Amino acid sequence: MNTKIELNNSQPERSTSDLVKAAVSGWLGTALEFMDFQLYSLGAALVFHEIFFPEQSAAMALILAMGTYGAGYIARIAGAFFFGRMGDTIGRKRVLFITITMMGICTTLIGVLPTYAQIGIFAPMLLVLLRIIQGLGAGAEISGAGTMLAEYAPKGKRGIISSLVAMGTNCGTLSATAIWAIMFFFLSKEELLAWGWRVPFLASVVVMIFAIWLRMNLKESPVFEKVNDEAGNTAAAKQAADKTHSLGAMFTSKSFWLATGLRFGQAGNSGLIQTFLAGYLVQTLLFEKSVPTDALMISSVIGFFTIPFLGWLSDKIGRRVPYIIVSISSIILAYPMLSMIMDKSNEVNVIMASIIIIHNVAVLGLFALENITMAEMFGSRNRFTRMAISKEAGGLVAVGFGPVLAGIFVNMTDSWWPIVVMMIAYSVVGLISALLMPEVRDRDLSVLEDAAETPKSQRAVKGLHV
Repeated sequence: MNTKIELNNSQPERSTSDLVKAAVSGWLGTALEFMDFQLYSLGAALVFHEIFFPEQSAAMALILAMGTYGAGYIARIAGAFFFGRMGDTIGRKRVLFITITMMGICTTLIGVLPTYAQIGIFAPMLLVLLRIIQGLGAGAEISGAGTMLAEYAPKGKRGIISSLVAMGTNCGTLSATAIWAIMFFFLSKEELLAWGWRVPFLASVVVMIFAIWLRMNLKESPVFEKVNDEAGNTAAAKQAADKTHSLGAMFTSKSFWLATGLRFGQAGNSGLIQTFLAGYLVQTLLFEKSVPTDALMISSVIGFFTIPFLGWLSDKIGRRVPYIIVSISSIILAYPMLSMIMDKSNEVNVIMASIIIIHNVAVLGLFALENITMAEMFGSRNRFTRMAISKEAGGLVAVGFGPVLAGIFVNMTDSWWPIVVMMIAYSVVGLISALLMPEVRDRDLSVLEDAAETPKSQRAVKGLHV
């Protein structure tokens, strides 16, 4: 017998079973997105330069592979705006069904692409095309999942429940890294380049099928139903919705820029550590490929404890303080951890431990707080749109172009110092955003206004902390 969860007296009720379905749906969708993220990022760093760009020098091939990786992030901006606005208009559930389908099909099709040796320049062109289509769906996936779960979760437990979305990223990263690690362990380099690289992408079809089935049976967000019912279909309501969804209104929103800064800090560190650093260690410093893959896999396992802990902590003391602490820790740890990682005289265990520490703090730690914080920062009428665009705007610059710029700077200076400088810069942006944002823990998610735009005198009434 299901227990009823009532978000507030005027919102539609959802059962415990409904909450579980929403949580698993968000977890699976995010897992699929980040499985693709890690499948491609490790593929780009470790093998794609030989499969799709074999005629280039090692350094240039790595830069081109990262550039192809970044193409998906450009498409994500368009997908964030288009599907985000659709999610705020017709509902979260329908859009999440579309995005999971687009992402899953494209990830699987990468596994059947012909190589450069088979069809020449058309091989990387097809890869870019799939990345663009995939990016359109991914641009709204994690924001939609985060919005849906935040709007389902009861007050006082949003942080720990929303950490399931972040856990999805961990599961996706772990699964993809584990698959690549198995490929490297059992296959020779010739077998890996001939056919083994296809296996991880083809295996993702299992997750896609289950996620699609689950979303077909998911109920709409209770917050969206409430706001939509109250607004009705009047001309005034539609005009107000169009105004809040406009780019002008979004770009003048303080909440939008603060959320983008939070995302920029986390995403930049993610691109450097999970994407560029893995390739740099193998291609430039000539480490065994198992070193970065095994370290990221172990780090993802540890993340199953650190992510929910930070989600729980944010429910107890608020979102700002944990954000500030983790951002400062990322800044302090950047140089000592990277100096140990880059020193080939260190034992492999020391190098792997350093990767695990910086990954858990600068990437997983910040992401554990990101989804629920950003969801609570935006008003109900435009939450999906603004959360999606702020995530993807930060991701485009930091993750889409960051690894490419890191490759260029490192190649120009013949040093790993640019990686340290970029990581500190990313973390400083996140820290400044955390310091400037209002405390949004347990804010009323049916309120129409964004958190930073709510007058200070009304914040107690609107569910914000003064």
